[in-house]
Amino acid sequence: MVEQAGRIRVVAGGKLRTTPFLDIRSRVLFSGERGLLGLAFHPHYASNSRFFVDYTRTPDGATVVEEFQVSADPNVASTTGRVVLTVPQPFAHHKGGMLAFGPDGRLFVGLGDGGGAGDPGNRAQNRQSLLGKVLRIDVNGRRPYAIPPDNPFAGGGGRPEIFALGFRNPWRFSFDRATGRLYAGDVGENSVEEIDHVQRGGNYGWRLKGNPPASTAALALDDRGWLVCA
Repeated sequence: MVEQAGRIRVVAGGKLRTTPFLDIRSRVLFSGERGLLGLAFHPHYASNSRFFVDYTRTPDGATVVEEFQVSADPNVASTTGRVVLTVPQPFAHHKGGMLAFGPDGRLFVGLGDGGGAGDPGNRAQNRQSLLGKVLRIDVNGRRPYAIPPDNPFAGGGGRPEIFALGFRNPWRFSFDRATGRLYAGDVGENSVEEIDHVQRGGNYGWRLKGNPPASTAALALDDRGWLVCA
C-alpha cells in the first residue's frame, strides 16, 4: 500500500511487514494534496524489477516521476532511483499523481492543472504546459524516456509527451481489461465531477467548459475536434 507521506508498505498473509518496501519520506513534500501519489509496476516487473512512483518533492513541491528497482532483498527496493520526469508546480493543489502502464506498454501519467481556482494560468489548455494533461511516454528505450511516434504532438504543435488535455485533476484512471479503453475520473471545481473516456488527442474542456472566462462568448470544436473559444 502507498502512504502519502512517502512509504510503500507490503501486506503479506494479512499482516503488515515491519520494513517498508520503499521509504523516500526524506524526498517527499507531504501536505494536503501533495505527497507520494502514484505507483506503477512495469509490465515485466517479474523479470526486470522496475517500478515507478509519482510524488511531490521537497522543498519546492514539483512533481517527480522516478524509477526504482528491487534490491538484493526482493522484499525491499533500492532507494537509489532514476528521475524520469520533473514538472514544476505553481500551487499546492491539483497534482494528479496517477501512473499506469497501458496495454501498449507505455507509461501514462496524470497531471492536474497545478491548482488555483479556475486554473488562473489556463494551463490545462496550454499545449506547451504538461499541467492539466494525461501524458504518455515510453520508458523502455532511450533515457530518460522516448516519445511514442503516434502521440498527438509528436510532430509539433505542443509538448510531445501529451496524450490528452483539458483536465482539472485526473487523479485516478484505469484501462478497461476487455477493451483497453482508458477511463479517468476528473475532479470538478464546485458541483460537477467527470468520468472521461480518454482518447488520443482529446480535449476534455477544462477550464473552458467547467468555468469559462467572462470574455468567452461561445465554445466550438475545430476541425481536429479541439474545444476552442469562439
